[in-house]
Amino acid sequence: MSSTPEITVNVARTLDEVVMALTLRGVTYLGEQYAPYHEEYDGNDLAATSHLIARFGQEPVGVLRVRWFADFAKVERAAVLPAFRAKGVMEVLMSEALSYCARRGYRRVLGHAQLDRVKYWKKAGFHVRTDRPLFAFSDYEYVEIEHILVPPVDAITMDTDPMVLIRPDGAWDEPGPFDHSLTRLEKAANSA
Repeated sequence: MSSTPEITVNVARTLDEVVMALTLRGVTYLGEQYAPYHEEYDGNDLAATSHLIARFGQEPVGVLRVRWFADFAKVERAAVLPAFRAKGVMEVLMSEALSYCARRGYRRVLGHAQLDRVKYWKKAGFHVRTDRPLFAFSDYEYVEIEHILVPPVDAITMDTDPMVLIRPDGAWDEPGPFDHSLTRLEKAANSA
């Protein structure tokens, strides 16, 4: 994953990065929106979830969680630190999240938008699911929103090169830990 020269986005792959993601969210949801702790940390953070972290320079400033379902991905828990909200961080973070979902082969992304944020989501290419009712949780009303994706030609499938499939999630185009084992095999074959 990449982004712009100032803003970069990566998938959280270490415990430190997951804690970083949870901390960034806590600043927004617990600190600004006064969400109850047990609602913000809802039991989904370690269950088939990806956290994307946006950095401005080296500083972590934004986060977005993605959960994976059979035929759709769900973006949620997006947050950007207040001092960086006017710097385009959320736009880059959402763009990277949608590219990430498409690369995984997903064609639909679902989200829940607070009513006062629907305009932003529409600018990001989402549309309101008008056949679905309003709903509320954590003291806010929401609508369901959806984004249609077109997976790229190099989307991850069951027929993707096995060495690509075992690389770190989201870094499929970079050599991973097991790629290095191939040099051992080559050395062993050449010395035999």
